[in-house]
Amino acid sequence: MDLLATALPALGEAFALILQPQQLLYLTFGVLLGLSVGVFPGLGGIAGLSLVLPFIFGMDPVSGLALMVGLVAVVPTSDTFASVLMGIPGSSASQATVLDGFPLARKGEAARALAAAFISSLFGGLLGATILTFFILIARPLVLAFALPEMLAVTLLGLAMVAILAGRIALKGVAAACLGLLVGTIGEAGHGGSLRMVPESWMFAATGSTTFESYQYLADGIKLVIVGLGIFAIPEIISLLRQNQSIARGAQLGSGWAQGLRDWWANVWLSVRCSSIGVIVGVIPGLGGSVVDWIAYGHTVQTAKDRSQFGSGDIRGVIGPESSNNAKEGGGLVPTLIFGIPGSGSMAVFIGGLALLGYEAGPQLVQNNLDITYTVVWSLALANVLGAGLCIGLSGPIARLTTIRFTLLAPFLFMMIAFAAFQSRQSLGDLVALFAIGLLGIFLRRFDWSRPAFLIGFVLSTQAENFSANANQIAGFKFKQGWAEGLGYVATPIVIVIALLTVVSVYFGIRQSKQIRSEGDVATGTKRAPLIFLLALLAYVGTAWINAYSINMISDKIFPLAVASVGLLALVALLVRMMMAGEGDEIFADREASGEDAEAPHSLWGTLAWFGALLLLTSLLGFVLALALFMVAFFRVRAGLNWVWSLGLTAAGIAFICFLAGMLNRDFPPGLLQSYVNLPWPLT
Repeated sequence: MDLLATALPALGEAFALILQPQQLLYLTFGVLLGLSVGVFPGLGGIAGLSLVLPFIFGMDPVSGLALMVGLVAVVPTSDTFASVLMGIPGSSASQATVLDGFPLARKGEAARALAAAFISSLFGGLLGATILTFFILIARPLVLAFALPEMLAVTLLGLAMVAILAGRIALKGVAAACLGLLVGTIGEAGHGGSLRMVPESWMFAATGSTTFESYQYLADGIKLVIVGLGIFAIPEIISLLRQNQSIARGAQLGSGWAQGLRDWWANVWLSVRCSSIGVIVGVIPGLGGSVVDWIAYGHTVQTAKDRSQFGSGDIRGVIGPESSNNAKEGGGLVPTLIFGIPGSGSMAVFIGGLALLGYEAGPQLVQNNLDITYTVVWSLALANVLGAGLCIGLSGPIARLTTIRFTLLAPFLFMMIAFAAFQSRQSLGDLVALFAIGLLGIFLRRFDWSRPAFLIGFVLSTQAENFSANANQIAGFKFKQGWAEGLGYVATPIVIVIALLTVVSVYFGIRQSKQIRSEGDVATGTKRAPLIFLLALLAYVGTAWINAYSINMISDKIFPLAVASVGLLALVALLVRMMMAGEGDEIFADREASGEDAEAPHSLWGTLAWFGALLLLTSLLGFVLALALFMVAFFRVRAGLNWVWSLGLTAAGIAFICFLAGMLNRDFPPGLLQSYVNLPWPLT
């Protein structure tokens, strides 16, 4: 009763503060900015918040909060555009939406998918804010209950989604996940600083040399933005570009706005469950967007009676993840506001914004400024309403992009992908890594290896290693004190419940995996190409095993060594099956054998060469000059446009990317030319 008596006046004050015209204006501006940032893949809430932080200092606290919350709340809504319309994960929280959203767009049902996604996002955001309203006062014991063993258990639950998304051959999914985990360990280890999969001879190269830069780049690891764009965006863009048609087959946008709303209402309990999952997972610091959409997608598949259409365009595969990723923002505010522990990267920047406004996130904020705390909560709810409304209003014009010949869109997408990838570390190494990961993504897609499983492994790699190493260290100390102490630390009630959920997920996932086509149907081809790719993966994982084994520090070698061992076992088992199987076996899946890819009028390597040419020219001339040459050549030669249209579209693309870079205060990739000639911006 005392808690309720304290909360009710604070709620009233929060409503009075946020409903003032000035605060609503700032909230709306934040929403518009968040929608603008979220539409572009790879930018996300961190880039948006970083943009507004310089303007936060000196603002009225409520206005500043409204601006920040408005931006943060709607990025998981607007990133749906890229996921559904282009097959590009708009952010880490919208990866699972690609699996069914993009196939729906290709069927001409983009409007239906977007409508279902936006109403699901709205519902999830509102439910998250509602739960957060009552949760703030009782959340402290729950958040404190999640120590290292519990967080490791949730991470393993996220990895268990691989069983559902493994595809027709479960071992391929396991191997792909192990590959993702190993790619995630590239660079300096978090505990002892040992180098992993970075040749130590590079350490002794001269400063400033290409070798030294390569060493520095790999030592820092590969960023999620590059992996997400490379694994999903580049393979899909190359595939669509080869078809020489629109994203929506037959250039039909399709009606379906009302159908999307009806789909959501028919699956409203699924939306409730996935929103609840989003809030709960969002509460756990450090997880958030990394796993929430995969857990929600896994739950959606496991609870469905008919699973045959998942991965090929099932609307439930859009509703589940989209309900969870907006609700996750509400949950993420619990550790952020109550303990000052950022639940994600964007929440870390949000804490910095709070400090600029004169508030320190933590228990004292809830205790002394409960009205400000609830202002944040209800700003979140209002921002979701505004964001979903604007997205639905803008969906028609934006969705019409799917009816345009894709050859006219591809250069702009290549431009955006290269620009977004460069922002991860502002190094030419970003573009090299993007091309390499994109090439891997093309092969994974071609031979029906689960790209979602790879991405799950990559995004969970760091936290899986950190949680397991720390928990193992503490558990070892506890066990030395006695078995009761050790078991009490490891086998908590929460860990046991999550472990049971993980076992159930793996069991049903393996049983159901053959019914789920996370990459659609793939024809089988000859033995040669799939076997060569398998041998290449075997060579990489074997090299990773040798590299991990050679590391001296136990804490730095255990995780990659264990993962590489599992990966080797899975790959050897697949190799044995390949040697024994006949040519028609599903293990020899190859999109180049028959189907759309095989019948495409343009070759795979010839199409990929265009993107490679853009990156090569960038390394020589700098991004803007390279982009001008690339776009003019592409529109003239590949798209067959006349000089007027080619020059006009090129000028429009360069003007847009310069405007975006100027607004976000971002740099362009420089080339070799810039080392010898002092050029003005944007050619610098």
